[in-house]
Amino acid sequence: MFVMTRTMVIEKGNSDKVIARFSGENPLDQMEGLVDISVMVNRKSQEQEEVVVVIRWESQEAWKNWEKSDAHIQGHKNSRGQQPPAFILSTTVQMYDAQVVKKGKAFLNGV
Repeated sequence: MFVMTRTMVIEKGNSDKVIARFSGENPLDQMEGLVDISVMVNRKSQEQEEVVVVIRWESQEAWKNWEKSDAHIQGHKNSRGQQPPAFILSTTVQMYDAQVVKKGKAFLNGV
């Protein structure tokens, strides 16, 4: 499994705008090899919020197919020259090869 994370530091009170972007339908949802997308918010800090998007793929090859897809390339062309919203203070992207994936009891029981 191949995992990509995008961690965004957001001005306090604006994480809902980022969540909305990842909640709607988009071409990524239809890609072969996409396992799932999780969006998490850390509101612990008093000054800012942190939104972490975790996208899991069956393989690095599946992710590369997304990167090369017409939908992905067109999305970047459409946003070329645009600045990210001012409430996004920083973004960090990481990529991982998952070495162990264990399904817990809740998953096995269909929850």
